[in-house]
Amino acid sequence: MASRAGPSKSPATSNTPAAVTAGSTSDPVLRNALRYTISSREYALLHKYVISKSRALKKRAPTVDTVHRIIDGEPAGRGRAQPPTKGAKGTAKGNEKNRSSAGAGPSGGADADFNARAIRHSIRVFLATATSMKLWGVASAKLMGHKKGAAGAATGKQPLYKSPTLRLSLSLSTILLLYRILFRFFTRLRLHLMDSSATPFRARNPKTASTLTSPYAPAVGASLAGLALGVYPSQQLRVTVAIYTLFRALEFGWNCAEDNGMVWGWDKGVNGKPGKMRARPWWWGSWMLQPFAFGQLLHAAVFDRDCFPGTYADKFFKYSSHYLHPKPEDYPVSLKWPKATEIVDSIAQMARMNWPAFISPTLFPNKEDTLPAGLEAIAPLTSGAHPLITSLSCATLHPADPSCTRTFLTFWIRSFPPLTRFFLVVYSALLLPQFKSLYHFPVSTLQNLISNALRMSTFLTGSMATAWSSICFFQAWLPKTFMPTQRVFLGGFLAGLWALIEQKRRASRNIFLHTTKMSLESFWKVGVKRRWWRAMRGGDVWVFVAALMLTGVVYERDARAVKEGAWRKGISWVRGEGWRDWSLEVDEEEEEGNEDGDGDRGRGERDE
Repeated sequence: MASRAGPSKSPATSNTPAAVTAGSTSDPVLRNALRYTISSREYALLHKYVISKSRALKKRAPTVDTVHRIIDGEPAGRGRAQPPTKGAKGTAKGNEKNRSSAGAGPSGGADADFNARAIRHSIRVFLATATSMKLWGVASAKLMGHKKGAAGAATGKQPLYKSPTLRLSLSLSTILLLYRILFRFFTRLRLHLMDSSATPFRARNPKTASTLTSPYAPAVGASLAGLALGVYPSQQLRVTVAIYTLFRALEFGWNCAEDNGMVWGWDKGVNGKPGKMRARPWWWGSWMLQPFAFGQLLHAAVFDRDCFPGTYADKFFKYSSHYLHPKPEDYPVSLKWPKATEIVDSIAQMARMNWPAFISPTLFPNKEDTLPAGLEAIAPLTSGAHPLITSLSCATLHPADPSCTRTFLTFWIRSFPPLTRFFLVVYSALLLPQFKSLYHFPVSTLQNLISNALRMSTFLTGSMATAWSSICFFQAWLPKTFMPTQRVFLGGFLAGLWALIEQKRRASRNIFLHTTKMSLESFWKVGVKRRWWRAMRGGDVWVFVAALMLTGVVYERDARAVKEGAWRKGISWVRGEGWRDWSLEVDEEEEEGNEDGDGDRGRGERDE
């Protein structure tokens, strides 16, 4: 290919005018602008599909060989990543060999190419993030109805350095640049310290040398680049990014421990040595997080609603309308009806009062104080409640029906069909990219579609029905003073057990982890609010750094612990090793080596 030709041996170079060549290679502004903007390979593709189509651009734009000489200044192939060495197996030792073959040596050309590529990618991340934030602002303003009111006007008066868009773009691009520089620095430092010339240093400083020569030292050192997340202001987005990265890192760590037999252990072989890794129990899975997550979220929704995720509070109350009754259509406009949030606040107040009994205004019309102080908001509900109801919580949640069981079944009948229709539409839309499977296997595909919708609607309907009906259940079977507020968490715990229905579906795993993230964030806010612990300044940044550290260590230990191929390629790209799945390439080379070995043995046996 012409774009990878040498600087002086290519025939195309000799046809280039001397003035253009000299001027192009000597102009430092043009040389640096090209080097930090586009690579020679990308310019070759741009020249082939865009510039060469226009005569005006073709005359003014430099040739591919000229740009290659300006950017690279060296023969093609120097400093490029080489295939992984055989026997690497995705471990730290194999990755070290891959990096050393990818240009980690003390080559000036490799250093210049690596630094230029790192800066070029950082600039692109900056521009892509800024563009995405601007487009999201426009889309949210037009499609979601987020109008620019006083807050938008105040944002427009802010100086440029305080703009969230600028600071987020600067933060992400700086993280990428610092991570690559630090990772390369600690990798080369480790290689130098492992050289025989550094023996006196290792003898004088054994602990320092042992730390710096550890195969995980580059990953740990490069994780300090995560401190650049502090460039972005302390807002909800920064906390979300930190928690998401932490959960992914913990997931990678769990996969690494489980794949290496550190969790379930090994069965003993014939000679007493580990023979076969034990299988995971059938009941184990991410669904086990849901009882704790649902219990915490329900407790926060009742007692600490300001710590509950605001985007999900309205949906949760909307689908609980059978227990949190909306205003009837024939109710007088002049009279006030309690909102869903006021009903929930009244439930919390009842728990603090040890669940008081219900005094029916129908049976005692002359009694004035039928409601305790602080519960006047639910008077429209309890004033017409059924006289057979004995609990004030039951009079609030289902005032027209004295049977808690019948209310539970009615909730199922009214909520299950619309939720099933909703998930049928959602899963049908998700099935569009897999049209080939529907064409070749229509019966099995439709069967999976219907079963997935039924299971998910069963899970959500059962969870919501259990969460609210548990309040009535505990009122009937537990003493009033026994765990008055903690029983709300227990009800959410029972609601989370419905996740067992979805435990075999891999797609539900993302939902389970998402709810766990929300619960963890909510629990942290509740702890800060109630002064169980103090919020450390920049604590989310340090959580992000710890997550980067764990991810890097796991990737060094066993890259295949990161199950998603896109994530493995992304980690490799962040490190500066290219958008490549090194573990997959190592596996292919190992299989080829095994086949070659088997073939040689077969030929030898035939020769004998």
